[in-house]
Amino acid sequence: MKTMYLKITGSSSSGNNYILDSGSEILLIESGVTLKKVKESIDFDLSKVIGCICSHYHSDHFKFAPDYMKAGIDMYSSKETLELSGIDHHRAHIMEPKKTYQIGSFRVMGFMMPHGDIESMGFIIKHGSNKILFVTDCHYVPYKFSGLTNLLIEANHDIEIVDHKLLEGNGNVFVRDRSLSAHMELQTAKAFLKANDLSAVNNIVLIHLSDSGSDEKRFVKEIAAQTGKNTCAAKAGLEIDFGITPF
Repeated sequence: MKTMYLKITGSSSSGNNYILDSGSEILLIESGVTLKKVKESIDFDLSKVIGCICSHYHSDHFKFAPDYMKAGIDMYSSKETLELSGIDHHRAHIMEPKKTYQIGSFRVMGFMMPHGDIESMGFIIKHGSNKILFVTDCHYVPYKFSGLTNLLIEANHDIEIVDHKLLEGNGNVFVRDRSLSAHMELQTAKAFLKANDLSAVNNIVLIHLSDSGSDEKRFVKEIAAQTGKNTCAAKAGLEIDFGITPF
């Protein structure tokens, strides 16, 4: 029996949403896809949803937050995100960085990371003995972690792919520079993984891959070879067992 599973309804610039289901409760991460898609992924049962945590204000991560709250879902994000949104709703909750919040049976701590002109909030999510790291839309992660069991980490692009397309006349200099300052490049993700203790990790999920600047199969192969961990790239409809495997 699964003690925890991850289901992905979106992981791209078109919209992001991730579902953590413990069996009795569901925690949503990001509100960048429609509530309809979320409902379809959880058999239209919102009664198990105990909240949604959002990394930042950009539309592919936050656009449908008002719809989620109207449906009775509590929204948690940074002060900056909620101020930029202009939302004044009793279900909107400010998460202070490095402070732990109890959301149902999930314990969540947020931390700020650089993301171009704004900051993005990463999360450590604890549930029982599960310790999940979620990081997206950041240039790099300025922290180290221990005791992780599952990771969702951005591997947005490979600068060599982006520059090669520019040379071929198929790229955009503005998009290139924006990606460099706001999104995690493959080598940066690999360096982060190398610097952290992955001894208890079961799964590494690569998220928010660029349509034009990534190579899904190569990214997955390289990360798996480096870490020796079960590695996959996020895509809508994918479901992954996040249960703990004893060592």
